Amino acid sequence: MVTGIGALTPLGNNLTDYWSNLLAGVSGAGPIVRFDASKFKTRFACELKGYKVEDHFERKEGRKIDPYAQYGLVAATEAVKDSGLDMQAIDHDRAGVIWGSGIGGLDTFVEELVGFAKGDGTPRFNPFFIPKMIVDILSGHISIKYGLRGPNFTTVSACASSTHAMIDALTYIRLGKADIIIAGGSEAAIDQAGIGGFNAMKALSERNDSPQTASRPFDKDRDGFVMGEGAGALVLEELEHAKKRGARIYAELAGEGMTADAYHMTAPHPEGLGAKNVMKLALKDAGLQTSDIDYINVHGTSTPLGDIAETKAILSVFGEDAYKLNISSTKSMTGHLLGAAGAIEAIACIMAVKNDIVPPTINHFTDDPELDNKLNFTFGKPQKRIIRAALSNTFGFGGHNASVIVKKYQA
Repeated sequence: MVTGIGALTPLGNNLTDYWSNLLAGVSGAGPIVRFDASKFKTRFACELKGYKVEDHFERKEGRKIDPYAQYGLVAATEAVKDSGLDMQAIDHDRAGVIWGSGIGGLDTFVEELVGFAKGDGTPRFNPFFIPKMIVDILSGHISIKYGLRGPNFTTVSACASSTHAMIDALTYIRLGKADIIIAGGSEAAIDQAGIGGFNAMKALSERNDSPQTASRPFDKDRDGFVMGEGAGALVLEELEHAKKRGARIYAELAGEGMTADAYHMTAPHPEGLGAKNVMKLALKDAGLQTSDIDYINVHGTSTPLGDIAETKAILSVFGEDAYKLNISSTKSMTGHLLGAAGAIEAIACIMAVKNDIVPPTINHFTDDPELDNKLNFTFGKPQKRIIRAALSNTFGFGGHNASVIVKKYQA
């Protein structure tokens, strides 16, 4: 069961602001301010707004933690507070952290290597270089903060990382190995290496003249994704444990699926084979039929190939039920948070199920003739409807596919 939520996103630095801006159709994109991007092919991104390290960490502490870990700690802290858990009263041996990040401390890596390159060849590295950079360190930070001695590790599967973290958390709770797990993901890759590297792959939109309309999932003129940053965190709790303490339950994490494309390093299977299989597995695990799903938050990155493959997969799995669904890509607003995407998009699904409203896909201008435009992509504005269950898709470089299903909790 989901009993706590935390969000630090380009649309808002807490759950309330994130959700309200999703429904308002706000774009989080704008010119990059973190570094001089004037010579880069892409000069914009979905950066956090108004985030200050000193608002959350003492100066000495903040300097020891990479931005990706800072973001995750902020989101996890909000989720724990939101859950109402008395962290002194829980069984700390049965509470853990499973976190996801695709890259980890890229900012630290860039800073240290650039500093070394500017020197005289003498290795003068920060003693916190390695602990700041390694991708697993955040799950350690969170467990230390709350004294959680249960399962503790990090999942790394590119853009599917935080969805895999949620799936592992669900599995450990189902197996009786934990009562509480803080799960989620964070990413901070808006720097010279992140933008330059994805530019070299031709993965990013280069619509520098119109950043706020650059993320265009399912639009004929989409030209790549927009980089985002931030974190999403969930407190996942075993049902009887949550009921015993009178917890507020947002929704049930009801099903999961994991597959591989086994096709290409970065391109999706053209027929969406892995995406098709992963949605089928999630439905089976949840014990649901296609007619039980009312909303899909798609991976929908705004890449030419990816949007087509995912749409084909949805039509293959859902058949005629596909036309009864609402589909939306919240990446049109948040950009692509890479390893944190699954977490913040699962949160969008949870809030949609809780509030019976679907967040929109913004920035649609021209129908793509290669897509079935009879599908309801929820273009332009949110749509109210009863949402019994929602499915969230995330797909990562390497052919990693992960899906989770959340449904209304029936007491």
